[in-house]
Amino acid sequence: MREVLIVDGYNIIGDWPELRALKAQSLEAARDQLLDDLKEYRAITGREVIVVFDAHLKRGGQTEERVGGVQLLYTKELETADELIERLVYELEREKVRRHIFVATSDYVEQQVTFGGGALRISARELRIDVQEAKKEIEERVEDLTPGSNRLGNHLSPEVREMFEKWRRK
Repeated sequence: MREVLIVDGYNIIGDWPELRALKAQSLEAARDQLLDDLKEYRAITGREVIVVFDAHLKRGGQTEERVGGVQLLYTKELETADELIERLVYELEREKVRRHIFVATSDYVEQQVTFGGGALRISARELRIDVQEAKKEIEERVEDLTPGSNRLGNHLSPEVREMFEKWRRK
């Protein structure tokens, strides 16, 4: 079953300590780091990821782009991220395609509204833990593929490895 994760971008940035610290230096850097983290998360989980940012003070319509497979949405003029997230949940639910929809935010009211719309909620803390686990899994996969590593040797018992090493030295 297809899974969709909708992320309240600024809510997550304000909640995760490392992103909050980065935001103090540069909001753009914090957004970029969040997107990098979510690209890795998407690669491991296979979930479709949509990140929503407020742009309600900016003139014009909603803007959309794709960054490394992650869909990035900025709200239209006079619209909040919460409103766009709610609309996305209801639109996805109406499509009648079998899927699980998750909304990542620590905004309690937003959690309740989207839950009422059929989405499952994930707190910012839970998403952070999931992202950290995805990063660990990527590191482990990369480590297994490191040049010079003996992939076969990694799967042999110590006794068989010792036997092969004795043969090699003869």
